[in-house]
Amino acid sequence: MHEYIIDGGFPISGTITASGNKNAALPCLTASLLSAEPVVLHNIPEIRDTQVMLQILEALGAKVKQLKKHSWQIDASNITSSTLPAELTKKVRGSIVFAGPLIGRTGKCEMMPPGGDVIGRRRLDTHFLALEMLGANIAVNGHFNMTANKLVGADIFLDEASVTATENAVMAAVLAEGQTIIQNAASEPHIQDLCNMLVSMGAKITGIGSNIIKIDGVKKLHGCEYTIGPDYIEIGSYIGMAAATKGKITIKGIRPAEMRPLKSHFAKLGISWQINGDELTVPNTQELKVNQDLGGMTPKIDDMPWPGFPADLTSIMTVVATQVDGTVLIFEKMFESRMFFVDKLISMGARITLCDPHRAVVSGPSMLHGDHLVSPDIRAGMAMVIAALCAHGESRISNVYQIERGYENLVEQLQNLGAHIKRVEVE
Repeated sequence: MHEYIIDGGFPISGTITASGNKNAALPCLTASLLSAEPVVLHNIPEIRDTQVMLQILEALGAKVKQLKKHSWQIDASNITSSTLPAELTKKVRGSIVFAGPLIGRTGKCEMMPPGGDVIGRRRLDTHFLALEMLGANIAVNGHFNMTANKLVGADIFLDEASVTATENAVMAAVLAEGQTIIQNAASEPHIQDLCNMLVSMGAKITGIGSNIIKIDGVKKLHGCEYTIGPDYIEIGSYIGMAAATKGKITIKGIRPAEMRPLKSHFAKLGISWQINGDELTVPNTQELKVNQDLGGMTPKIDDMPWPGFPADLTSIMTVVATQVDGTVLIFEKMFESRMFFVDKLISMGARITLCDPHRAVVSGPSMLHGDHLVSPDIRAGMAMVIAALCAHGESRISNVYQIERGYENLVEQLQNLGAHIKRVEVE
């Protein structure tokens, strides 16, 4: 096991390049199963979650080869199993997106419930309802056994705009007979990446980027070479880190359009940036002050499906708000356990009132002091790193495996930016 030891109070400063989008890499890796020809994927982040997904692909019979840093070739011409290894499945929530391509390619998929972040109930009903409408039979008895003699296109209305359910439905539908219409589909950038990759493999998909996706099934897909887009959640995390530590950072390799949903919510905390081409710079000269709503009302930072503010950044915004002058309401609507990590921020000196499992009122600025923290999930773990970088004194963060599931070379990146952080092994 490892821990981070962080000596806080030093602003970060420097230039980094955005990593590939984790949430795009995971389904794109599984989509390689839909073709008997090799698929080459570029800009795959080197994080724990992608490592596990590659191991699962190998366990299913695919030949996996690293071509260079961040580039992988997957040859799924000979799938020998449709059963996901239980010990790997429980390590990553994204393992659920093997269901769609395996059913589409082999007609079956067997797996244990996926693992991942502990941030509340993460229902899978939407996945199964969509797959059943396409013709799959699903038995649940401690594990999931999914079979299909034939997949046929259907008019599907998702009961929630689930990202991974949309991905599973799309991947199952591309080889189904006839047309599939997915309404109330999620439309995040990572889903757009997946759909664009499938199109490059010969899939017929329209409505990419909207909440109505239409798929005309084809007989087979061919191989492709595709580059994953940048991780806007990682970018948002570093924006928040720079602002909270009063540092300056330039992030290369961004997609400007993906920053628009983030901009209005960061502005509520007085945080802005400049964009020049594919580079974004957060200055160290801005005043961190809450911009009140009309009439002097307390503003609200709340998450919504894309193109709303992403739920994965609410933890980051919570800790950033502790360093901003004023009061703001953080309203995380999706997961009933995600906000419980604020207890640790309070122990560090933050002025936060947890109203209920979804809402927290943050008043700042607060002088934080070092503490021993335990990361409960990827995003809360990164929020704790930011809090430790702001705090006076030394902090220790345990369970850093969770953080490293989503952030590539975090310690090295932060050291290069001037942070006083080291990764140590502990019993």
